[in-house]
Amino acid sequence: MKLEDIAKKVGVSRSTVSRVINNQPYVGERTRQRVMKVIEQEQFQPDPAARALVTGRTEIIGVAIPQVSNVFFGDNSYFPMLMQGIAETTIKRDYAMLLWLAHSHEERDGFSERVSKNRQPDGLIIASVTEIDPLFSRLINMKRTFVMVETPPRFDEIVNYVTIDNVRASELVVEHLVSLGYRRIATITGQLNIRDGADRLKGYKNGLEKAGLPLDPTLIYPGQFSRDFGYEGMKHLLPLKPDAVVCGGDTVAIGAIEAIQESGLRVPDDVAIVGFDDLDVAIQSDPPLTTIRHSVQRVGEVAAQLLIDLIEGKVQPPHHIVLPTELVVRQSSDPNAFKEVMYPIGI
Repeated sequence: MKLEDIAKKVGVSRSTVSRVINNQPYVGERTRQRVMKVIEQEQFQPDPAARALVTGRTEIIGVAIPQVSNVFFGDNSYFPMLMQGIAETTIKRDYAMLLWLAHSHEERDGFSERVSKNRQPDGLIIASVTEIDPLFSRLINMKRTFVMVETPPRFDEIVNYVTIDNVRASELVVEHLVSLGYRRIATITGQLNIRDGADRLKGYKNGLEKAGLPLDPTLIYPGQFSRDFGYEGMKHLLPLKPDAVVCGGDTVAIGAIEAIQESGLRVPDDVAIVGFDDLDVAIQSDPPLTTIRHSVQRVGEVAAQLLIDLIEGKVQPPHHIVLPTELVVRQSSDPNAFKEVMYPIGI
């Protein structure tokens, strides 16, 4: 069935049917309802190419994550949870989605060129972008519509983003550890060339300063958001005898716990551990992991909603959204926490 057939059946012009399908103005409500009734009865699906010509939109969004597939699908459930949230929104809004991951050993410049030159998506969601990532600059220079799922490394006043308050969350982690009597508090960071990793380190330093504790650079292990770096970092820190370790992410914390237990020590009796993100591994770990909870899936949902609203002109850029978090206290830091205790973090 074509637009002409629907128009004939309703008794209106083809252009009226087109305006209804594309949700354009200048159509009476009764006429709109009659057209929609026939469309539903006939189970009519507009041709995507023809619709794109009318609206100027493909109704496709892109997701660009400059990570290789083994990192994306590895021991870090962050990215699959993020994608689940993005997918749920695109389905609800009747959009399609393209995903770009980096090729093995692909230079960041090659990845950014591959993504930015593809004009098929109406807009992009990007994650894990470093301070010097060429993709970030290219999208700004090309005036492409995009949303970041973390605080941008630069130009945050003009870039659309969805994030959490990583600094305040990490400050609260240190406050929690100090309240339990820990004083020699180390950290294994996430990637410091990604804003989330840098902000979590900043919060750790702020927390020590507010507690009147000295900052010991030897207790800072620069890492990555991975289990392997958590394990390596903890092996490096153990001879320095920290009594607590703030980890840049939950997978980092799991690696740290493994190194502690392998050394014949106990968590939290000998060394307390705190993670970040409250991924599934946090509650599955032994002991259960104290962590910062924020819904990674919700970040994906909100980022996709914002991007589609920007594409459709429902909101104007720049748009900044900071989602709430909370500290979830479990037994990796407090041996008496037999039930989860949650402390909301104000934004």
